[in-house]
Amino acid sequence: MIGERVKSGLAAAKARGKKLGRQIGERPKSDRLTPKVMAFVEAGRSYLWIARDFGISKNTVTEIAKRRRAEST
Repeated sequence: MIGERVKSGLAAAKARGKKLGRQIGERPKSDRLTPKVMAFVEAGRSYLWIARDFGISKNTVTEIAKRRRAEST
């Protein structure tokens, strides 16, 4: 019964035009480091070494590179 109410509420919100799901957050540190990270990526450095140099995770470096590739296409 609870599941039905939740589903109907989500459907109603979607019908009103609400965006469902997790909201996009701000990434001040990775946005600030993007030009430097991309310079190293283009120079052929590995994501792991870039991450160690900047004190961020390898996944963050991967996401920065993925976002930049998506912007350029």
